[in-house]
Amino acid sequence: MEPLIELCDLIAQNPTQFPDKLTWLCTRCPPPEYLLSGSPRVSRSQLNAVTAVARFLSKCPDHTDHRPQSVILEFLRSIPASFHHSFWPQSFGTDSIASFYADFLGYVSKATELSSDFATEVAGFVGEIVITAVGYNVGGDLGNSRVFLRALSKNFLPVLPSDAGRLVSCLLDNFVSYVPNSSSPCALSSAQSSPINESFSPRNDGTNASSSSTSSVVNGGSVAWKSSVDQLVTSIGSVGISDGGGGGSAAASYRRMVASFEEEPVESLEKQEIAFNLIAHIVEKVYIDPKLLEQVRIIAKEQLQSISPFLKIRKRDWSEQGQLLKARINTKLSVFQATAKLKIKSLGSLDSDGKSSKKLLLSTLLLLVDAAEACLCSVWRKLRICEELFSSLLSGSSQIAITRGGQLLRVLLIHLKPLVLATCSQADTWGNSQGAMFESVLKTSCEIVEFGWSKDRSPVDTFIMGLATSIRERVDHEEEDGKEKQPVPVVQLNVIRLLADLNASVRKPEVVDMILPLFIESLEEGDASTPGPLRLRLLDAISRLAGLGFEKSYRETVVLMTRSYMNKLSGVGSAESKTLGPEATTERVEALPAGFLLIASALSSSKLRSDYRHRLLSLCSDVGLAAESKSGRSGADFLGPLLPAVAEICSDFVPTVDVEPSLLKLFRNLWFYIALFGLAPPIQKTEVPTKSVSTVLNSVGSMGATALQAVGGPYMWNTQWCSAVQRISQGTPPLVVSSVKWLEDELELNALHNPGSRRGSGNEKAALTQRTALSAALGARVEVAAMSSISGVKATYLLAVAFLEIIRFSSNGGILNSDPNLTAPRSAFSCVFEYLKTPNLMPAVSQCLTAIVHQAFETAVMWLEDRTSDSGDKADIRESTLTAHTCFLIKSLSQREEHIRDISVTLLTRLRDRFPQILWNSSCLDSLLFSVHNDPPLAVVHDPAWIATVRSLYQRIVREWIIISLSNAPCTSQGLLQEKLCKANTWQKALPATDVVSLLSEIRIGTGKNDWSGTKTGNIPAVMAAAAAASGANFKLMEAFNLEVLNTAVVSATAKCNHAGEIAGMRRLYDTIGGIQPATSPTGFGLGASLQKLRSEKGGEVDKLSFRETCSQATALLLSNLDSNAKPNIESFSQLLRLLCWCPAFISTPDAMETGIFIWTWLVSAAPQLGSLVLAELVDAWLWTIDTKRGLFASEVRYSGPAAKLRPHLAPGEPESPPEKDPVQQIIAHRLWLGFFIDRFEVIRHCSVEQLLLLGRMLQGSTKLPWNFSRHPAATGTFFTLMMLGLKFCSCQYQGNLQKFRTGIQLLEDRIYRASLAWFAHEPEWYDINNINFSQSEAQSVSVFVHYLSNEKVDAPQLDPKGRGHENGSSVSELMDQYHPVWGHMENYALGREKRKQLLLMLCQHESDRLEIWAQPYNSKETTPSLPKITSEKWIEYARTAFSVDPRIALSLASRFPTNTFLKAEMTQLVQSHILELRCIPEALAYFVTPKAVDENSPLLQQLPHWAACSITHALEFLTPSYKGHPRVMAYVLRVLESYPPGRVTFFMPQLVQALRYDEGRLVEGYLLRAAQRSDIFAHILIWHLQGETVAESGKDAGSGTNSSFQDLLPDVRQRIIDGFTPKALGLFHREFDFLDKVTSISGVLFPLPKEERRAGIRRELEKIKVEGEDLYLPTATNKLVRGIQVDSGIPLQSAAKVPIMITFNVVDRDGDWNVTKPQACIFKVGDDCRQDLLALQVISLLKDIFDAVGVNLYLFPYGVLPTGPERGIIEVVPNTRSRSQMGETTDGGLYEIFQQDYGPVGSPSFEAARQNFIISSAGYAVASLLLQPKDRHNGNLLFDNVGRLVHIDFGFILETSPGGNMRFESAHFKLSHEMTQLLDPSGVMKSDSWYQFVSLCVKGYLAARRYMDGIINTVLLMIDSGLPCFSRGDPIGNLRKRFHPEMSEREAAIFMIRTCTDAYNKWTTAGYDLIQYLQQGIEK
Repeated sequence: MEPLIELCDLIAQNPTQFPDKLTWLCTRCPPPEYLLSGSPRVSRSQLNAVTAVARFLSKCPDHTDHRPQSVILEFLRSIPASFHHSFWPQSFGTDSIASFYADFLGYVSKATELSSDFATEVAGFVGEIVITAVGYNVGGDLGNSRVFLRALSKNFLPVLPSDAGRLVSCLLDNFVSYVPNSSSPCALSSAQSSPINESFSPRNDGTNASSSSTSSVVNGGSVAWKSSVDQLVTSIGSVGISDGGGGGSAAASYRRMVASFEEEPVESLEKQEIAFNLIAHIVEKVYIDPKLLEQVRIIAKEQLQSISPFLKIRKRDWSEQGQLLKARINTKLSVFQATAKLKIKSLGSLDSDGKSSKKLLLSTLLLLVDAAEACLCSVWRKLRICEELFSSLLSGSSQIAITRGGQLLRVLLIHLKPLVLATCSQADTWGNSQGAMFESVLKTSCEIVEFGWSKDRSPVDTFIMGLATSIRERVDHEEEDGKEKQPVPVVQLNVIRLLADLNASVRKPEVVDMILPLFIESLEEGDASTPGPLRLRLLDAISRLAGLGFEKSYRETVVLMTRSYMNKLSGVGSAESKTLGPEATTERVEALPAGFLLIASALSSSKLRSDYRHRLLSLCSDVGLAAESKSGRSGADFLGPLLPAVAEICSDFVPTVDVEPSLLKLFRNLWFYIALFGLAPPIQKTEVPTKSVSTVLNSVGSMGATALQAVGGPYMWNTQWCSAVQRISQGTPPLVVSSVKWLEDELELNALHNPGSRRGSGNEKAALTQRTALSAALGARVEVAAMSSISGVKATYLLAVAFLEIIRFSSNGGILNSDPNLTAPRSAFSCVFEYLKTPNLMPAVSQCLTAIVHQAFETAVMWLEDRTSDSGDKADIRESTLTAHTCFLIKSLSQREEHIRDISVTLLTRLRDRFPQILWNSSCLDSLLFSVHNDPPLAVVHDPAWIATVRSLYQRIVREWIIISLSNAPCTSQGLLQEKLCKANTWQKALPATDVVSLLSEIRIGTGKNDWSGTKTGNIPAVMAAAAAASGANFKLMEAFNLEVLNTAVVSATAKCNHAGEIAGMRRLYDTIGGIQPATSPTGFGLGASLQKLRSEKGGEVDKLSFRETCSQATALLLSNLDSNAKPNIESFSQLLRLLCWCPAFISTPDAMETGIFIWTWLVSAAPQLGSLVLAELVDAWLWTIDTKRGLFASEVRYSGPAAKLRPHLAPGEPESPPEKDPVQQIIAHRLWLGFFIDRFEVIRHCSVEQLLLLGRMLQGSTKLPWNFSRHPAATGTFFTLMMLGLKFCSCQYQGNLQKFRTGIQLLEDRIYRASLAWFAHEPEWYDINNINFSQSEAQSVSVFVHYLSNEKVDAPQLDPKGRGHENGSSVSELMDQYHPVWGHMENYALGREKRKQLLLMLCQHESDRLEIWAQPYNSKETTPSLPKITSEKWIEYARTAFSVDPRIALSLASRFPTNTFLKAEMTQLVQSHILELRCIPEALAYFVTPKAVDENSPLLQQLPHWAACSITHALEFLTPSYKGHPRVMAYVLRVLESYPPGRVTFFMPQLVQALRYDEGRLVEGYLLRAAQRSDIFAHILIWHLQGETVAESGKDAGSGTNSSFQDLLPDVRQRIIDGFTPKALGLFHREFDFLDKVTSISGVLFPLPKEERRAGIRRELEKIKVEGEDLYLPTATNKLVRGIQVDSGIPLQSAAKVPIMITFNVVDRDGDWNVTKPQACIFKVGDDCRQDLLALQVISLLKDIFDAVGVNLYLFPYGVLPTGPERGIIEVVPNTRSRSQMGETTDGGLYEIFQQDYGPVGSPSFEAARQNFIISSAGYAVASLLLQPKDRHNGNLLFDNVGRLVHIDFGFILETSPGGNMRFESAHFKLSHEMTQLLDPSGVMKSDSWYQFVSLCVKGYLAARRYMDGIINTVLLMIDSGLPCFSRGDPIGNLRKRFHPEMSEREAAIFMIRTCTDAYNKWTTAGYDLIQYLQQGIEK
């Protein structure tokens, strides 16, 4: 229900804005047609909706939408149906129904009062509903209808005048059937014949003349008070024991009366109550027939007449008892109350001037008073309903007397006085409340006095004087009779209270002057002159009268009370005082001090408050002096009680230096005595011992004990006095004296030096005592010995100053009472520093005063630290206190006194270090920046030296302040500086005289060296990137930057001011932004229509500049609403704020996030109060990115970078379609966002619990399990930045503000460790976006995390022997030792935590080193950083710890250190012992699927059928002879291969064909046949490879049996594939192969022809070939469909064997536009084995995939090669290329000259672009050449394309083979000739940027290739028995593995590659081989 109510209130505030919500609310109500059905049943939700709609109407009754009214009207019409129980929900009880009726009718009633039209509609059918409800009651269904009528009687609805009479008659006829008649008890009592005089006349037999209760009523009262009420009570008491005569008759009548009352059923009484209440409403609102009204009056009169008899019935005379009787009494009295109200309302239409009317009014008045007397004397008077009845009766009496012009005022006052006295005789005496009846009497008396004061004052005066003089009646009576004094009657005490309350209410000086003299006379002369209850009550009364603020009464009272207090003090210790009762002490300790306090609280006149303040302080001085002269008593007993009053009167006193001397002297005296008597609260928590303490205490005794106890506690006095002293301190001016000599002249303070005083042990001892206490108070900052020159009085003075100034800070943090006109709080440092300005101070005194300043500062710091956990308003108070102190200390930097400036600097620095949040406090920054612009204050005398000194000091402080703030939170710091520039027009004016401008202009931040040292938050790359965004400068986010803080701030501030100046336009924008309305677009989080317009036509991206402009305008509009006085539209305001926070998150691009950070910083800087709102929205948006898997949280495989792109060849898993958007861009956006979060964390970590908890929520959502982070390697830096924010947040758990959340934060910390370790659950990857700044920031991000983790301080509680920490007396981790919610089962939490931390630290250090090498590969240091050597035991511990967290982490750990034997052995054991848990991890295969396991037929191999699929290259390893074709291994391999599409496996066709050599079980053959049926292209490629392996016996070694069987198998497999073709597939096969054979056969035709005729012969043959069908394709590129042959393109090539030919085809892309044809040339070779080229190009293709996946900008061109038969094959021609030798034929000179000729001069864009292309291609082939070792690298085998890229061709010599009989003349790992180095290294000495780039690319390529070493080696390994020349000598596989150098770390590998590049640089063997080729073959050099 509560949410519906909140929704209803929200709609009611602005109905036009939420029409849809109002509609929804109405639709939840029961439909009208359903309500009109036979027997409707409503639900709870429908009832709640009806109530909500009714509530809406009560707030907006005239809303234009009439649906709510119609809903309520229809429901009202259905009310009769609700009288059936079937109408309500089944579980709805009577109480629930009653509650619904009450709420519903209450809202409807209010709506009818506000809307006359609605009231008319409701009135139309309410009468019928009431009549129906009455009928239901009469019919016997007493439940729901009566509940409805009761609710209606309290919230009546309007009725038609025509229905009024019928309703009244109906109610009277049906509900008022038991009205008393002439025989009823009402006949026993009437206005004319009172039972006092007739039936119940008192007997005179004296027996039980008054019951005990009656005795108490009249005890001590006047006989004149007795009325008929008392006599009737007495009469009834007599009747009770009468046994005959008249008494018997009276007794019989009495019994009949009791019986008649008992005959009334309670149910009937309830009906009567309802009827009377309803009739009263009707009579009040609608005119009814006079006759009917008269009948109502008569009924009411008879009911009222029966009140007195009813209430006088004794409890024992009822036959019912207990709860039944109580229920009857309550119900009957409720009827009487309803009757009284009805009677009064029925008199409203009387003619006030008619005699009959006056008579009726008089009789009614007397009747009401009589009934009130009966209530007062009834035994039921304590019942609440009886008290309410009494109040109603008195209220009615007052109403009758007042509303008729006061005609009956005198009558009422005559009867009211005895009633008042009777009430006072019964009320409590000393309670806080005298009871409801007393309050009713008081209220009525006040109304009468207020009214009569202007109408008829005489009877009012008589009434008041009569009450006042009744106080003295008893005294006079007793004096006359000479009787012994009796206790003060209750009535006198309560009359005094009543008169005081009456005066407080009416507040008339005449009344006070009438009563006060009587009170004072009683106090001075009468019975109240001696201690007693009466005196105490009178003192309280006169205090209240004085507090009214009438000057005469105030002065008289204060003089009397002051004199009384001093008299009490002077009488202490006398003989008379020993005989006084306890009341005397009560008067001194309680009554008088309470009176003083009451006056202080009540006075409002500033003049009187000032006078009273002076009088009270004077009294304190007099009391202190007098108390000091008293022997044997402590002065605290006398001064202490006055302190609360002093505190109250000083609460509004503003302490300033300019206090009049007399008042300052009084304050000094007060604090002197407070210190002397030990009344101040202790200012040291623990007593500071000094050497002389014990001696002093022994010699001086009690004085020393008092002084030291006052300093160190415990507090000995009333705690109220303690708090009073604290309050006094806030209003006390500094106790400054011009010279300390005055102390010796103050006679009243010389008691310490008076040898004749009670401290006669000597002045020096007393002085030593005070000095000891002073030293303790100052925290031993000043030794006692150093105070020897300070006299006792001076020591006491200094002690008083210490108490005052320290208590100022301990009580409320050091905020003084301030002028109400000032909003900023005043720091108490303004008082403390005043003492330091006193000239010519003694060194010891100056030292003490300085110590007081420091002690006060420490107290302020303690106060602030104790409140770090406060939130809400309390946190605001704490921060405002901190701000006030900081601003004052900043202003104090300009003091003339050097020592004050020094202290200010010291305290300001300490405050800044303890509470860093002041760095970003707007007020503090204002004080800091703007103080330096103007001449320092207080420059009375022009002193250039002083001004220069102060200016220099300010500059130093400003620079430190800005640099520290920038180093911790550069975003917010820049935002604040921009904000100050926006608001400070004085900057422009003060520019010539401003030093701060030049000062700030020197401060720079950026990715280079900053102005701060050490590891700061500003060094985190994400924070620095966010700082660049917050600056507003248009930096390229991915590049290095270095900005001047001031200049950038000026530019951004100007832009902000411009936007703020467009507010008029912004108002229009505010109305037109579509996002303000409820979002209907599918995006949901855009800026509505405005952002849709900003989307450019290309790609749907948001235009950066337009988006920034719109967001800036919206921000300016938002802030203008905050600044304006007009109340903003809350809903629109919140939606606009939400849009500004969500839009950048929704767009998730770096540009959008840059804009977001700029506007968010602007918002929180310009309006810090929005900080929590902005952060809350940003946290919600962040969590939304987690739910929608964006950026850092894109956990889907396709967003994982290389791991996804290399599937399934080199990485396990199904291939994934690439993502639509670049995930790296979203990750960078998250990185920027995270920088802003860290910035905000630093700002709010100490000052805002709410915002800290919001960040905690963000971290909790980010680290929730399952792990939901992206696995993309480009997310590394962002991820660890988030983890560092998490650890920073968790480090706050020991701060005061998060202590109560410590357990939750510890769990969060565990989740952060768990998430951090989970990052290493996957093998390490590389990624490069060709941006050195990004790579460096990634490395630095991890490095900063490592630094933070290694230096993390754990301030955890002490650990017990088991390593468990205890918190609040219980172990936090104890609950987790069995099962931890993050780590699972564990035995020792603390030990496990340390092990996990060490593991994480080692992994992060390794990752940091990896990324650092990647970021700066050329700068890799020769030596590895000095890290501690890891022992074998430690490696094993790492493995076990990692495995216990997640086996993937342990496997990844092993892959990071592949040659670590300890790790490998431990991992093997762990994997094999937990093998069932690892089935889903393909990487674990290597640890149990080994040749050894195959030889032993290990049972572990039984797990392979359940194992997850590995990569294809990994599966190929299992096809090698080492695994012997083990059935389980082979079954797994085939399952892996079949799990991938055949098109993916086709790449490895050579390896699969070679696997047939070892396929004893023909399993591989079976897979190939099945795959061939699934894919025609797979089948074709397989057939070509099978044909390529078929060679003539003469051409190979036929001696091998394996090879022979292999050769025999090939045609069989080929034929089985063909036999498995479908007719359609068979047709494609024949057409494709026939086409290819025809083209290939041309070579044989040309062989006999002369060379000059061969080209024409090619043309003739090509013209014969027809392209049949549209599905023919190039075998080397199956995605290219052949559309024709360019018959003129045929070219015969040179060859020693048969004639190879090159032919160009017209092709189209199979998946592209078939209308676009492209040329593709192919070489058809006959007589050459292409399989080795294919193997080399397979490796190059894998390398290209790796480089592309990793993002390294390296170029490789793996052109297509396909063996199509024995020594036959097709080779793709690299398009747009020419060989280096061809280039040399046309141009003299080297590559450098050729490039200039082709691409322009050096330095031109085209030349540099060509050079860049050459670099990236040379580096790519350098890495490939290093691994493949291709030889024969003459210039004919090097191609260059038309953009300058290098391509290697012809891989006839690779691995271990080389030309010239393997003489290995080409010793360099790759060719880098002199002409190539001219392009790569213009410097010629390997120092140019292009050379560095080349080497860096080589290093990155090599490192990326090493990651996939096993996949590349496995690809080559399976070809080892193929008979290829490259495997003919040496150990090609072993050497290939060595060239990867797996034993090297990444750093060592990088150094190796750098050396390799250096070695290849212009190596002489390279040039020599080119010379040989030129001489032998004629190939140009």
